[in-house]
Amino acid sequence: MSESTTDTTGGAATAPAAAPAAEPPARSVRVVLMALLISIMLAMLDNMIIGTAMPTIVGDLGGVEHLSWVVTAYTLATAASTPIWGKIGDMYGRKGAFLTAIVIFLVGSALSGLAQNMGELIGFRVVQGLGAGGLMVGTMAIIGDLIPPRERGRYQGMIAGVMALAMIGGPAVGGVITDHLGWRWTFYINLPLGAVALVMVTMVLHLPKKRAVGRIDYLGAALLTLGITAIVLVTTWGGTEYAWGSARIIGLTVVGVAALAAFLRVETRAAEPVMPLHIFRNRNFTLMAVIGFISGFVMFGAILYLPLFQQAVQGASATNSGLLLMPMLLAMMGVSLLVGRATTRTGRYRVFPIVGSALVVVGLLLLSLMDTGTSRLTAGLAMAVLGAGLGFLLQITMLVAQNSVEMKDMGVASSTATLSRTLGSSFGVAIMGAVFTSRVQDEMSRRGGSSATAGSAQLDAESLAALPTAAREMYQHAVASGTHAAFLLGGLIAILAFAASWFVHEVPLRGGPSERKPEDGPRPSTEDRPVPAGAA
Repeated sequence: MSESTTDTTGGAATAPAAAPAAEPPARSVRVVLMALLISIMLAMLDNMIIGTAMPTIVGDLGGVEHLSWVVTAYTLATAASTPIWGKIGDMYGRKGAFLTAIVIFLVGSALSGLAQNMGELIGFRVVQGLGAGGLMVGTMAIIGDLIPPRERGRYQGMIAGVMALAMIGGPAVGGVITDHLGWRWTFYINLPLGAVALVMVTMVLHLPKKRAVGRIDYLGAALLTLGITAIVLVTTWGGTEYAWGSARIIGLTVVGVAALAAFLRVETRAAEPVMPLHIFRNRNFTLMAVIGFISGFVMFGAILYLPLFQQAVQGASATNSGLLLMPMLLAMMGVSLLVGRATTRTGRYRVFPIVGSALVVVGLLLLSLMDTGTSRLTAGLAMAVLGAGLGFLLQITMLVAQNSVEMKDMGVASSTATLSRTLGSSFGVAIMGAVFTSRVQDEMSRRGGSSATAGSAQLDAESLAALPTAAREMYQHAVASGTHAAFLLGGLIAILAFAASWFVHEVPLRGGPSERKPEDGPRPSTEDRPVPAGAA
C-alpha cells in the first residue's frame, strides 16, 4: 500500500497502511541519518568550498578564460541528473541508486584533485556533479521511504540545517584547506567522508527490493537533460558572457523551450515517464514546486548580492562579508529545526508556508531599503528576517511534496522538488543580477561616472580602493541603488509565493509519535508492490 493517494483538490488523501516491514532499531536509523547528513553536506559544501580556492587553481592550472565553467559544469550536471536519479531510485531501488551516486561523486572528487589542466578539471567536475545530483535526491527519498510523513519534518529540518551550515562554513573551510594543504585537498577531503557514508549505508540501510517492470524512458530523459542544460546556460551566460539579445542566448532559449515542449509530449505517451505528469494534478504538489522555485530564486540571489553590498558599501573584506551572512543563515538553520519538530509534534503544516513566505517578503523589502548609511546591525536584522522566512519554507516544501504522492513516485517527487529549487536559484541569480547590473550602470552614468567604471557593475576590492574618493562614493551609491532594485524585485516575486501558500490544503500526516511507543524509534514506510508499466 502507498502512504497516500493523490487527488485533484489539493491534498493527498491518507490511505490505510499495509503491514509494515520489520522496523529497524532507533540506533540503525540514527546511523543511516548520519550517513545521509554527511552525503548532503558533501553535495552542498563542494561548490561553497571551491569558490575560495579559485584564484589558486587558476594560478596553478591556468585557463582563466574557462574559470566560470568549474562551477557551471558542476551545476549543470547536478541539475540535469536530478530527475533521472529520482526515477532510477523509484524503478530499481533507492539503496543501489544512492550507493552508485556516492561512488560517482567520490570518483569525480578524486579525479578533480588529480587534474593537470583546466579542461580536465571541468570534465571531472561534470562527473562530480552527476554524483551530487543523486546524493541530494537520494537523501530526501530515503527519508521518505524510512520515516512516516508526520515524523519526516524533524529529519528534513536537520537536512535543511546542514545545508545552511554548509553555506556558512564552506568558504571559510575552503580558505583554510587551500592555505594549509593546497587546492587539491578541497576535492580530496570528500574521500574519507564519502567513504564513511558509503560504509554506513551499505551496512545499515535495509529497504525492500524493487523489481522494475518497464524500461527507463530514455528519450524523455534525453529531452529533459537537453532542456535543463539549455535553460541553465541561458541563466548563467545571459548578461555576463553574452548579451541577452545575442544569437547564442536566443538560440539556447529556443532549444530549451523546444526540448521541454517535446519532453512534455513524450511523457504523456511513455510507459515509465521520467517525470509522471499526473503528479502535477495534485494541487499541493504543484504549489510546493512553485514555492520551492521562488525560495531558490530569492535565497541564492541574496547570498550572491548581499556580500557585494557589504564589500562595496559597508567596507567589509571578502572573508568578513561571508561571515556577515551568518544572521540569515543561522536564522534559517534554527527555524528549520524548530519547524521540523513542530510538524512532528502537531502533524500540522499549512501555517508554515504562509508565515515563511510573509517573512521572506518582509525581509526582502527591508533589504531593499538599505543605502550607504545602513549599519551592519540593521542589515543583519533584515537578513535574519529573510533567513527565518526561508527556514519556514525549505523543508516544508519537500515534506508536503512527498506527502502528496504515492510511494511509487517518492523519488520523482523528491527530485522534482529539488529541481524546482535548483532552477529557481539559476533564474534568481540571472534575473536579479541583470536588474542589479543595469541599475548600477544607469546610476553611474547619471552621476557622471567614467565609462570604464559605469561598464563594470562589480569592481573588486583592490579596484575600488584605487578609485578617487569622489568616484568611490559614486560607485557605492550606485551599488546601493542596484541592491535596492534587486531586492525589491525579489520581494515582488516572493509575494507570489505568499499568495500560493494560501491555497495549500492541509492533509493529516500519518505516523505521529502518539501512535507508537517512544522506544520503537521511527517507523519505516512500506513501499508499493511493483506496478506494471503504465499503471497509475
